[in-house]
Amino acid sequence: MSRLTAKAPLPPAIAPGYDPEDHGTGIVHLGLGAFHKAHQAAYTDHALAASGGDWRIIGVSLRSPDPARQLMPQDGRYTLIERDAGGSRARVIGSIARALCAADDPGAALAALTGPACRIVTLTVTEKAYGLDRAGGGLDPDHPAVRADLANPERPVGVLGLLTRALVLRIDAGLPPFTTLCCDNLPRNGALLRGAVLDFARRAYPAHADRIAANAAFPATMVDRITPAPTDATRAEASRLIGHDDHAATETEAFHQWVIEDDFSLGRPDWDLAGALFVTDVAPYETMKLRMLNGSHSMLAYAGFHAGLPLVRDVMAHAGLAALVRRHMAAAAATLPALPGIDLSAYATELQDRFANPAIAHETFQIAMDGTQKLPQRIFAPALETLRAGGDLRPFAFATAAWMRHATGAHHDCTPYAVRDPRADEIATALATTTTADGIARALSTLPGFMPDALRDAPHWQVMITERLHIMLTQGMAKAIATEAAG
Repeated sequence: MSRLTAKAPLPPAIAPGYDPEDHGTGIVHLGLGAFHKAHQAAYTDHALAASGGDWRIIGVSLRSPDPARQLMPQDGRYTLIERDAGGSRARVIGSIARALCAADDPGAALAALTGPACRIVTLTVTEKAYGLDRAGGGLDPDHPAVRADLANPERPVGVLGLLTRALVLRIDAGLPPFTTLCCDNLPRNGALLRGAVLDFARRAYPAHADRIAANAAFPATMVDRITPAPTDATRAEASRLIGHDDHAATETEAFHQWVIEDDFSLGRPDWDLAGALFVTDVAPYETMKLRMLNGSHSMLAYAGFHAGLPLVRDVMAHAGLAALVRRHMAAAAATLPALPGIDLSAYATELQDRFANPAIAHETFQIAMDGTQKLPQRIFAPALETLRAGGDLRPFAFATAAWMRHATGAHHDCTPYAVRDPRADEIATALATTTTADGIARALSTLPGFMPDALRDAPHWQVMITERLHIMLTQGMAKAIATEAAG
């Protein structure tokens, strides 16, 4: 495979605006997937070109060896292709200095985290990987990785175990703690991760917990950039654009957003020069995105997949479902406080245009995974506020019913599929003795720690879900969409 170098001719792609090897590392990233390459690594690449600094990234994949195998023969470089209706533009990203797999070499991952150069640890590991107890604010001791790391904290394999072990070793070595920057779609993600790390420390390293609490920073963030999974077409276009094979090529939309709480104990790159917004309170931006973008994304993914619409852009070309997307965004916006400088109606229009982007092939089935981790903040939180305000619950009931239909695993109106969810076994057990809409709705609504009690116990909420789920199960999703759009 060809090596991607900054000095090689790269027309019409843009090579890094700096010599990557002139810059040391300062960031370790956990969760080396497509989103990181399209977002944090791209922001860092821009910041390095604009103002320099030793801020290159050591990327760590927790399980799969593929990212390291793709990136390392290319000196960590890869092509980032931005697509919109006007065409494609590409640039070669040089901000990743090294890539490794923690499952293959846990010692190397821990060494990266405990090295003196490490000042920031960023994370995009998906909601399910942390092992969080969202209600209690600490960790979930029954999460497989958490349970394994609590049993053997000196040889961690999970996120909380790795972070806590690294912080403990740094304290013992007289090194300051790094700043931990969660970039996953979790409400109050910085506070949630801090609470879970401190809970782990109190259980496994009680003598270190107070020092971690006093000195480690966990800023909140909100991230946004639609990034489909790379395909052979992605890699083929990268080869055409740069004149080299690129097995790590990544595609994304032109839009990008990063809102960050400005609380860094050991400095940070000039991400603001790449467009990041540093604020004192991320929460309003985070809630806006979770409810309007992510909530409508989840709804359209379940409904679209079962209506035979494989891509988000196909959903937006479907009159009935596009109308339900608009309805859902309006319902979500009604639960939000005024945000200075933000026009929620204009934001909704922008989101719809992004979803309709003909150049982005974002699969509804990809978005449909991990529903039990996503619905509480995306759907149930605004639904509960709407219930308390006496508002219209239909948009949230439809989204919930669409998830429940997907959770059944039945493929009477679609090709066979697997229910990809960390609680898939639990879901299967709950549904083992029922096939009716009423039975399925009750069984899934009572999954422990899933749906808020006040919402679950509201009679008209359950009736709304059951009515919609019945149509989906007996007449198909297309009929359910048509009925909903007409009502």
